[in-house]
Order: sequence, then C-alpha cells, then structure tokens
Amino acid sequence: MLDTVARDGLVLLGCGKMGTALLTGWLAAGVPATSVWVIEPNPSDWLNASGVHLNKGVPPAPAVALLAVKPQMMGAALPALQALGNGTTLFISIAAGTSIATFEAALGPRTPIVRTMPNTPAMVGRGITGICANAAGQSGLALARALMLAVGEVVELDGEHQIDAVTAISGSGPAYVFHLIEAMAAAGVAEGLSPEVAMKLARATVCGAGELAYRSPEAAAQLRINVTSPGGTTAAALAHLMDPVTGLPPLMARAAHAAAERGRELGK
Repeated sequence: MLDTVARDGLVLLGCGKMGTALLTGWLAAGVPATSVWVIEPNPSDWLNASGVHLNKGVPPAPAVALLAVKPQMMGAALPALQALGNGTTLFISIAAGTSIATFEAALGPRTPIVRTMPNTPAMVGRGITGICANAAGQSGLALARALMLAVGEVVELDGEHQIDAVTAISGSGPAYVFHLIEAMAAAGVAEGLSPEVAMKLARATVCGAGELAYRSPEAAAQLRINVTSPGGTTAAALAHLMDPVTGLPPLMARAAHAAAERGRELGK
C-alpha cells in the first residue's frame, strides 16, 4: 500500500512534533524521502537534513496530502493545497476540531478525506490512531491505515461523531499519564523521598505497568487485582483512588468530557 505513496508522492503540510513523528515512521517503513514534499515555515535541523522536498511546492497529483497544522492555522494553510481538491489525492487530517464538512467546503465535495486522531507516542512507534472518512474517502481508508500503522496501532471508527471521544481518550491521554507521573513523584516527595528518586520511581513504574498492560492478555482490571493483596498497602491506596465520588473514575470521566466538549467547540 505504501508503494502508492512512493510512486505518486506524499505532501505533508506542517511538520511539528506530530508531523515529524509521522514522517520518521514513514521513512523507516521504506517511503523514499524523494517521494515526500513538506511545507513547513520553521523546519528543524532534522527536517532540513532528511532529504525530502522542503518548501518546494507540491507535485500535480500526489497520492496523499496530510494536514498536520494546528486547527487554528488550518484556514490559512489550506489554500496552498486547494488545487488538489476534487481529484484523486487523498486528504488526511490529524487536526482536532476541524470537521470533514469544513474540508469539503474548502477543497470540494468530491475530495476524498480521511480524518484521523493520532497521539504523541507515535514519536516512539507506539501511537494509536482513530480514523474515519467521508463517502469519497472510503476507498482511501486502507492507505490511511497503512500510513498510520507505520507509527503504531489503528482503530477504525463507526463515524466522525466518535472522533471527539478518541481525542479525549487517546489524543489527549498521554498528557494525563504524564501528569500521573508528576503526581506520583510529588506524593513520593511528601512521603520523604528525594525529588530525583521519586521521579525515577514514578516514571519507571508507569512505563513498566504500561508495558505489562500492553503485553499481557489479561484485562486491566485483572492486572490491578493481581497487584492487590486483601488488606495490604495497595488496597489501602485503591480505597481512595476507586472511590465512586472522589476517586479517579469520576475525575477521569469529567476530564475526558471536558476534552471532548472542547473538540466539539473547535469544530463549530
């Protein structure tokens, strides 16, 4: 499937952290740098040395144009690719809050469009991406999946109405985990550890537990039970974390809802 990209080319509009993660994955998967055209006003040293066509226009009919600019910048950026609309080029967006209808209005109703929501673990090849498409883009889902598989896992959504939930759970989710590390380290300091030791313990514990959850066939609930001895130290902590009113479940529900609502607001 990536042979199509290698033959016909790929345009990457925006190459910040996520764009760089995706481009790194594609190059590692065998997409030739000479098949990639990047439009990025502030290129990194890595991008300058990558061998891609950098800020040199776009080919007449690339296989894919991937939109990796922030939602607030999308309106100003799209005109650069407007000529590719209503054609054979598959447009893939990774922007939160920018609807398929918005892209169709700017690029034309016959434009094949796939909307995706990846996350930053793509930078280390462990991302996960939710994808959905308009009617014209249904045939392009396999190509979009192949591109996103280069940086992690892919889940196909029932429709665009689910994209804000994906944003709330996996798109924004890495920040929740990083904050968990911060909170665990702070708790360790409060219990008498040095900041350095507390942070090392917190980071290693979260990373190790995540890897165990990734590799284990057991459900997350069972993995939790496996660690919890009745009446022990873990049970004492979980009594607070699992409280139905003040614990983590209601807090996470409120946080994810806030993220999803913000995604819906950005789409208006």
